[in-house]
Amino acid sequence: MSVHEISARSKQAFYTLSASDLIVRNHFLLNLAEELIRNKNEIFSANQSDFVRAKEEGLSAPLLKRLIFDENKLLQIQDSLHSLALLPDPLNKTVFCHEISPGLKLYRVTCAIGVIGIIFESRPDALIQIASLAIKSGNSALLKGGHEAAETNQQLILSIQSALKKSGLPVDSAQLLHSREDVNEMLKEERNIDLLIPRGSNQFVRYLMNNTHIPVLGHSDGICHVYVDSEAKMETALKVALDSKIQNLSVCNAEETLLVHEAIAQEFIPRFEQLLKENHVEIRGDGKTREIINCKKASEEDWATEYLDAILSIRVVNSLQQAIDHINLYGSHHTDCIITENSQNASIFMNEVDSSSVYQNVSTRFADGFVYGFGAEVGIATGKLHARGPMGLDGLVTYKYKLIGHGQTMAEVKSGKIQYTHKVISENCPL
Repeated sequence: MSVHEISARSKQAFYTLSASDLIVRNHFLLNLAEELIRNKNEIFSANQSDFVRAKEEGLSAPLLKRLIFDENKLLQIQDSLHSLALLPDPLNKTVFCHEISPGLKLYRVTCAIGVIGIIFESRPDALIQIASLAIKSGNSALLKGGHEAAETNQQLILSIQSALKKSGLPVDSAQLLHSREDVNEMLKEERNIDLLIPRGSNQFVRYLMNNTHIPVLGHSDGICHVYVDSEAKMETALKVALDSKIQNLSVCNAEETLLVHEAIAQEFIPRFEQLLKENHVEIRGDGKTREIINCKKASEEDWATEYLDAILSIRVVNSLQQAIDHINLYGSHHTDCIITENSQNASIFMNEVDSSSVYQNVSTRFADGFVYGFGAEVGIATGKLHARGPMGLDGLVTYKYKLIGHGQTMAEVKSGKIQYTHKVISENCPL
């Protein structure tokens, strides 16, 4: 089947899915949890084949870790699906109601976007998260995962489609694409695909934007920073900065650059170096860092690199403002943290750092849709239009205006027979 045929079927499925009842969509989520358990042996076997092949092809250790789909990952996904089923319906919510003139009411109401093409990395659990969010929010999903997880993804899409069928929803609501050629064909389907969400490098996101008329919502690099302020508690700084880096090396919310105020650097950096050594993390430092410890020299490129590996760049800064300027220049607008007990410094940092998530005294690893209570996430949106940060259900809906009257005409307005009131109706005003 061609990509054109697949996307056309997705569009037809969307019309049914977007009009479906919340109970039916929630039944899909619960059925999917059961299907994954029922088919887990086939899924684990496929994942083992993917893992062996990826290892033979030289995939790095952190990325191999992301590829694993085991009992623990299955339990996490089940929790996510059950949590998502408990969330309220994102569709058909009246955002506001205005009286334009007596008896003429305007409603803004949330609705599904349509067919969403989502291109994501090798994590097979991402396929479940993305598909479940899309369907709960009434959207069809065209899914293209990394080739490293090809066999696992194929097993997972079978479980998803089986759950759709059991729930009485169109099987074409979630479909899997397989090749780079499929992605290029997707870019031509502006009549059937309403939004593209790539999870990849800035270069890849720009390529899509330059080669399609479909709107692209970019989920790009995670160049995350931790800044240790002059008024940081030492133990808090050591704990949070270490967790931000080593808890999971290969995720987009892992710390890639550490900034340390010069007033605390002489004490902090040697202690932190020891912790990094114990966890086999390579340090690349600026000149001031290398005056304190022996490490590799950080290049200009290091400040703008998402390592996704056991590497951390460190820079000593002379002020809070220099730390903010560094983050805004080199960061990817993902997640950045200040470690400080000074509430004024924290406020300045959190207001002036131009990122989708800004933290005080907490690991950057908390930037996640499930952690935020969204059930799951499609990804982290680092732009500023439509959605920002962990993109859950609210990021997968748009809205339409519904105007309800009783025979009013524009001629009556122009003649003065009808007067505009433009009154905001504050009370609950469902359609």
